[in-house]
Amino acid sequence: MIRFAAATLTLAALVQGIAADTWCGKNYMASDPIVPPGGQFPIPATSSKPLLALRCAPVIKPYLPEDASTLAGFLVDTPVTFSEIQGAAPIDLPEHGILGELSVTITVDGHTIAKGPVALNASKVELPFSLGSLKPQSKPFDVKCAATYLAPGSKKAQTFTASTSLSYLPDPPDGRSVTKMDLRTGALLAKPATGKDGAYETVFPVGFYTNFGGYLASNLSLIDEIKAQGFTVIHPIPTFDNLTALELVIERMEQVGIYLMYDMRWTYMNSTAVTEEVNRVKNSPALLLWYTGDEPDGTSDPLNATSTAYDLIYSLDGYHPVSLVLNCENYFWTDYTAGTDIVMQDTYMVGINATWSTVWGTPCTPEYGDCGCDNCKGEFEDISTRMDEFAQRRFIDGWELTKAMWTVPQGFGGDSYWDREPTGKEFVVQSVLGINHGALGVVSWNAPTTDDITASAAALSKSLTVMKDFILNPQATFEHVVSDRVDVGLWTVGGRTLVLATNLNYATAHFDLRSVNGLALKALLSKQVLDSGAKLSGHVITLDSVGTGGFILGL
Repeated sequence: MIRFAAATLTLAALVQGIAADTWCGKNYMASDPIVPPGGQFPIPATSSKPLLALRCAPVIKPYLPEDASTLAGFLVDTPVTFSEIQGAAPIDLPEHGILGELSVTITVDGHTIAKGPVALNASKVELPFSLGSLKPQSKPFDVKCAATYLAPGSKKAQTFTASTSLSYLPDPPDGRSVTKMDLRTGALLAKPATGKDGAYETVFPVGFYTNFGGYLASNLSLIDEIKAQGFTVIHPIPTFDNLTALELVIERMEQVGIYLMYDMRWTYMNSTAVTEEVNRVKNSPALLLWYTGDEPDGTSDPLNATSTAYDLIYSLDGYHPVSLVLNCENYFWTDYTAGTDIVMQDTYMVGINATWSTVWGTPCTPEYGDCGCDNCKGEFEDISTRMDEFAQRRFIDGWELTKAMWTVPQGFGGDSYWDREPTGKEFVVQSVLGINHGALGVVSWNAPTTDDITASAAALSKSLTVMKDFILNPQATFEHVVSDRVDVGLWTVGGRTLVLATNLNYATAHFDLRSVNGLALKALLSKQVLDSGAKLSGHVITLDSVGTGGFILGL
C-alpha cells in the first residue's frame, strides 16, 4: 500500500519478475528515459445518432433459499447517450413529442421470469420476479435482458439486448457467514459478526488496514479496543506466517463482533495459496469480504491477474464479495477493475510535493515520475476527482449496477513522499469527500496511527451508524452541491434530509441551506450527528478550517 524510498523494487515486482522499476507504468529514476506509460482509459467515440445502452442486474447478490418467500427483482438501466459506451446501440427516437417506453423481458435458460415497461433514460427500475421457478445452484445463472421499443407513431419495433448473471446459491454450511450486496445502492448486507442469530443489516465499513505481526498478533486486547472505539471492520495486513496467531485474531474478532476484511495481496496470483487461504477463512462468521490486489496497477501486475483470482475465489466460496484497491489515476483501469465487486482508490495527497519527487529527485508528469500520489495536485480535490473518474469509467464500462466504490483515506505521513501526517480533521475531510462522491466504505492506511486520527475516525464511524440509514437507503434521493470548496452531499428519505458538508479550505467557510430547494423549512428542525468542526445556526452551516458536519433536517 505505501512505498518507501528503500523499496526501490517492490516485493510484488520481485516475485513476478518484473524487469523495470516503474510505478503506474512510468519510469521514475533519474537515469530512466521518459516513456509514455500507455494503459489510459479510452474516451468513447461520439455518435451522430442517439444510442441506447440497456443494462440489467439482480437486486441482490447472492440470493439464498431464505429469499424465496418474497419477491426478488432485477434492476434495469436505460440511458440514452451520444457516446459509444459499452453495449450502446442506435435507437430511432421521434423528433418531437413523447418518447414512449421500452417493453423489457428477462429470461433465464429461455424461460421468462420478469417483464414490464421501463421508461427511456431510467435508472434502477425494479422488475420483480419469483425465485420459486429456480433451483439454487453454485454456478450463476445466465440471464438475458431484452427490450423492445416502438416509437410513438412508428410501425417498426426496435430490439435491444443485454446479459447479466444471477447468483442463487444453496444455503451455506452451518456457521459460514454470507455478505450480500444490495445492488440498488452497492451496500453490503450482513448478519452479526459473532455468528449469533440476527437479521441482515446494512454495513458501512469504517476501519483501518491494521498491522498484524507485532501488533494484532501479539495483543488480542487491541481487537476489543478497536470494537469499543466504534469501528466496524479490521483489515489485517499480511503476511500471516503464524497461522495460530491468525486463528486467534479471527476468533477474537468473532467474539467481540467486528468484521474481517481478509487480505491476499502477496498471494492472490498463486492459485494454490489462494485456495488454501479461502478454505481456511471462509467459514468464519466474521468474514465480510475478500481483498486481492493491493495497487496492482502500480506494480503492473498481469492484466488478467485480478480476474483470475476473482473467478477462483468465487469457485471456492461465492458467499462474500471481492475487493481491491487501485493507486494509479489512469492505468489499465478496466482490466484490473474487471476482477472485483468493490474497487477502492487510495489518493494520498496530504504532505506531498505533487510536481517534484522528493524521493527520486525527478519531476512528476502524466508520463514520468512518482510523487506518492499519481497525477495529483496535492489538494483535497484529488480525491473527489479520482472518485468521479472511477464512477464515470464504471458507467462507460457498463458496471454501474454491479460494482461499488470505497475510499482509502491517508492515515500516515512523516516519511518518504509524505512530509507530515494528516490531522484528525483532515482525515475526516478525506473520508467525507469520498462518501459524498460515491464511497460506501472507508478503510484507511494504516493502524496504528496518531491519537488524533484514531479519535476522528472513531467519531466518523459512530456517526455512520445513523447516517447509513440515509446513505445506504435504496429509497433515498441524492443531491450534490459544491460552493466555494465546501462539498455537500444531501440524501433525502421521506421528509428528512441528511446534510453532510465538508470544508476543503484552510479557513472558515459557510454554507447556506436556503441555496438548496426544500431545505429552508427543514433547517428549523435539525439534529447534528457528526461534529468535526461545524455548527448549524438558523439556515447557515459554519465550518472551521477543514471542518466537517453531518446534520439531519426535518421530521
